[in-house]
Amino acid sequence: MNNNVKDRSLVVAALRHAAPYVRLYKGKTFVVKAGGELFLSGDKTRALLEQMAILHQVGIRLVLVHGAGPQATQRSKEQGLEPKMVEGRRVTDAETLKVCEQVNAEIRAQIKATCDSLGMPTKGLVGADGPVRARKREPVQMGDAGLVDFGFVGDIDSIDADSVQAYLDAGTVPVISPLGFDSESDDAGALLNINADTIAASLAAQLHAEKLILATGALGIFEDINDKGSLVSYTDIEGLQQLRENGSLADGMLPKAKAIELAVAGGVPRVHVISYAVTDGLLLEIFTNEGTGTLVVKSIAALTAAEQSAGAGS
Repeated sequence: MNNNVKDRSLVVAALRHAAPYVRLYKGKTFVVKAGGELFLSGDKTRALLEQMAILHQVGIRLVLVHGAGPQATQRSKEQGLEPKMVEGRRVTDAETLKVCEQVNAEIRAQIKATCDSLGMPTKGLVGADGPVRARKREPVQMGDAGLVDFGFVGDIDSIDADSVQAYLDAGTVPVISPLGFDSESDDAGALLNINADTIAASLAAQLHAEKLILATGALGIFEDINDKGSLVSYTDIEGLQQLRENGSLADGMLPKAKAIELAVAGGVPRVHVISYAVTDGLLLEIFTNEGTGTLVVKSIAALTAAEQSAGAGS
């Protein structure tokens, strides 16, 4: 068999393998949250959005929630501001909030330009035009950090899922920034900084999404954060809690774990933690049992035998 025939055979085999998944997920909604560090690289940005465009083209409805953490940190330092994080969450004073507005606008523009080039229609949603209504967080006790005033950080009050659904129904991919409208303010431009993982989880629950996908720099969740060979292929909420108690979750993975629990409690069947750095990692996670990262479900009993077998062998 010559190379051309082999290549064509591989293409046909891949299509046949993907077909059952396409039938299963066509018309379903996936919420994808991409960490801000992804958008520091034009190549990585395009790679993820190309994969999303393929999912969009086969009939999967997509919502993209983006982060902006590294950009906010870098811009803050450039402006002489000292970033402060507590358990993976940013303390946001008035000047830092302005920085967050700036970098989020830049990331939305970057996403739109790339998606336009891929033929995937998007709609940027933020602030008064976005679905998130929030209240300013009261000072909260944070373990060793003591009583912390997070400043202009919001806790979600409500999410207008109907407005997002309308864009999905029109064949558009809503792109949501981690800034919510302050529901207690009379100022239409009043914004609050909100953790992007929390927005994605809440929105996935409200939209009755089939999947929440957290695309981050990490390959997934590790049983031992110092051992790259200890990737957890799948777990359930009880197992996730055990990983937290064992100290396996740290820094940015802590708010992700809370978001996973929020999504699953809200009825999202499957939450995936994957790395945007893995070539075609999103497509492999969706179209293979083996996947590339960590799958979290309410109970292990919810997994198919094929999923459990694939995870055990990875």
